[in-house]
Amino acid sequence: MPVVSSPMQGVVYPPRAEVARYDEMGLFSDDTMGQAFRKVAARFPNRAAVSDASSAMSFVELDEVTDRLAGSLLRSGLKPLDRVTFQIPNGKELVICFVACLKAGLIPICTLVAHRQAEIGYLSAHAKARAHLIASDDPKFDFLAFARSIKSQTPSMDFTIIGRGPAPANEPGVSGIKDLIDGISLADAREILGSLELDAAQVAVFQLSGGTSGIPKIIPRFHNEYLYQLRTVAEWHGLTEKTVAFSPAPMMHNAPIVCYWGSTLWSGGEVVCAASLQPEAIAEVLAARHPNWMSIPLPILLNLKAAGLLDRRNFEGARLSTPSHTARLSDLTGGTAVPLYGMTEGIITYGRIGDPDFVLRSTVGRPVGPHDEFRIVDPETGQELPDGELGEFCFRGPSSCRGYYDAEDRNSEAFTAEGFCKSGDLMRAHLIDGVRYVSFEGRVKDVVSRGGEKINCQEVERALINHPAVGAIAIVPMPDPVYSEKACAFVIPAKGAEPLTVAGAGAFLEKAGLAKFKWPERIEIVSEFPTTSSGKISKPLLKQRIAAQLDSERGEAARAKPI
Repeated sequence: MPVVSSPMQGVVYPPRAEVARYDEMGLFSDDTMGQAFRKVAARFPNRAAVSDASSAMSFVELDEVTDRLAGSLLRSGLKPLDRVTFQIPNGKELVICFVACLKAGLIPICTLVAHRQAEIGYLSAHAKARAHLIASDDPKFDFLAFARSIKSQTPSMDFTIIGRGPAPANEPGVSGIKDLIDGISLADAREILGSLELDAAQVAVFQLSGGTSGIPKIIPRFHNEYLYQLRTVAEWHGLTEKTVAFSPAPMMHNAPIVCYWGSTLWSGGEVVCAASLQPEAIAEVLAARHPNWMSIPLPILLNLKAAGLLDRRNFEGARLSTPSHTARLSDLTGGTAVPLYGMTEGIITYGRIGDPDFVLRSTVGRPVGPHDEFRIVDPETGQELPDGELGEFCFRGPSSCRGYYDAEDRNSEAFTAEGFCKSGDLMRAHLIDGVRYVSFEGRVKDVVSRGGEKINCQEVERALINHPAVGAIAIVPMPDPVYSEKACAFVIPAKGAEPLTVAGAGAFLEKAGLAKFKWPERIEIVSEFPTTSSGKISKPLLKQRIAAQLDSERGEAARAKPI
């Protein structure tokens, strides 16, 4: 693993001592992700690489079309290490554009279709993006007009690439991928690509943090360590050319890349894409492609069941993974579910078929990478805690982030002097048969302080999600003049169920054995949750909502009080 030859400004690279140690251990190859993909395509040319409900593209087809797109992008004026803001929905076009950028040495910025001005404007400017990849056929939002606006505000932005949908004719700097692919021969494209000298120790993608504290931070992931993590996940689960992977989650998220489609594609397996999150689209792709390695969130499975489209035959012989509710997923599908946990900053933990039942049902497994290290520490003092005690999960390893892009102040808070990344997550370590597993217990700051008693919101959520009236739940603190804070539960009702009440929640939690002070003392019924820029539930916005509601109610009560 050579030290990077031309460091990018703002990127924190692994320390030289770590580079030497990993090199001595033989962990990383000298291939870039594009070079590694070519080798996979050469081994499995005629196997399906990427598919949807109606068609499939073989590895040789994907290799050729991505070579042509990569060569055309470079010929158009982009150059290696230029950044490309990805904002395109799941589909074969996303996979084509992603692999093509890696082959060209272009760096995808892994934004989401749901992002808007605040996120895309900031991230594109911060990363000095030169191109914006969009779909122009979204009936609900004009992404072409949006891209024009972003381009006008971002000095570095020169190109708009239409990954799906029609491209306007004769608009400078705007090109559709079909025209780019058709406009260059395979031979010319490969001549351009053959002249590149790409560095396996260089940045491959700019991933994004979870965004729970605002606009996401940029996380550089490098060709060699990203390939290493794809390989470790594939080896852990035995992913091969016979694997057919499917997850409806946004494909540019780190977890789908590392845990599902990336680890499968770079193993010679098939990546399945769904047209949408609608139950009909999910059911169609399951029946057509028969994936055997999946992550389908519980709410989507419940929607399938409610629509009468949950066919257990589509899960025969399949394995699933999920951050929680493994037993419920197994019961619903008949497949085998294993738990997982991961951070874009670099660590992945998994359970494994054959693990003790406690591990599969009550933990998130253990680190997949054999050289990953973790500690459970006191969040206030940093003191390492013994197994079984609750503390903050900190980690480091070959694929771990050493620092956010161009964020020196944040890096000093998020990383220890020894190079451990502070996750912000509460965990416990469990020693079982000589192996250390971890259980996810909530966020360091995801607590309600009720009269000095700390309520772990995740603990109560995990219990109440099993109530038949609950489709989804988020618990946050609400201000209280006596106790300082009490627990308020925002609940999306299960389809066809009567709304959950405070009394009903209390009775259910009493049977579950939770102390009375942990029970929610107010329930807000909602149809959806506000989300962060990365699609996670925004608890800060829920806290603001209930605080404002309480203020309004107090004001109304004061006005109604007789003088």
